[in-house]
Amino acid sequence: MASTPRVGAPVGDFTLPGGVLRGEDPGLFERGDYSTADHRGRPLVLAFYPGDNTPVCTKQLCSYSSGLEAFAECGADVWGISPQSVDSHEEFARRHGLRMPLLADEDRAVARAFGVAAPGIGLRRSVFLVAPDGTLHWKHVALLGATFQSLDKLTEKLAAFSER
Repeated sequence: MASTPRVGAPVGDFTLPGGVLRGEDPGLFERGDYSTADHRGRPLVLAFYPGDNTPVCTKQLCSYSSGLEAFAECGADVWGISPQSVDSHEEFARRHGLRMPLLADEDRAVARAFGVAAPGIGLRRSVFLVAPDGTLHWKHVALLGATFQSLDKLTEKLAAFSER
């Protein structure tokens, strides 16, 4: 397994297919490609999670989705990344009203590049905070993945950008 990027190092560019729920219920699931290269200039939260509709992942993504305003106050966007298909992500987003982009890393190439691909579970639950200049600002990679980093913890780390 590759090692995770080190804090301060540039985060490699990648593009993944995904989608985001927009509008009112039942909402439009807007599909498209998401590229880190197109995202420079704003902080980015990359939340890798093992699977759609699993208990801890659902709790994590619902927490982040309901806290999107707090992320926006920090100037940050949040992308959820897992190995399931965009179709699976659409169903997951609709079922739980998730309002952040969910990206499909079906071949786990991005998870491998970030050093979070794991045999058996697909990938380790992890969060990477990418600075506006594309460097890694902070990371957390779970050993077991039974818990996740809270909205408060992430916005605390993101506050460093607004203090600059």
